[in-house]
Amino acid sequence: MRRAQRRFGVRATLLSVGGFLLYVLVSHTVPGLMNQRLLGHFTLGLALGLGQFAVMGVTAWCYVRYMRTRVDPLARGLSSRLDQHEARQTVPPGSRGYRTW
Repeated sequence: MRRAQRRFGVRATLLSVGGFLLYVLVSHTVPGLMNQRLLGHFTLGLALGLGQFAVMGVTAWCYVRYMRTRVDPLARGLSSRLDQHEARQTVPPGSRGYRTW
């Protein structure tokens, strides 16, 4: 279960942080490109900056979907196995847990 979480977490982090760092790098090295107007005062840099919110939203949506389809079934399976194990370990009422030999 941890491996499944970690696998997605690494990819999501690389996508999100990599996209943000790429945006910062491009805005620092090529400011003329980022200052190009698209519509009126709306520039390419502003559009890409707002796109960061979209990237975070898509990443969060993918995280929820991945956890629901891959990790939650594993967690439910582990939970049911634990419940079965605990059911076998229960002490009959009235015995107070003492062994009578």
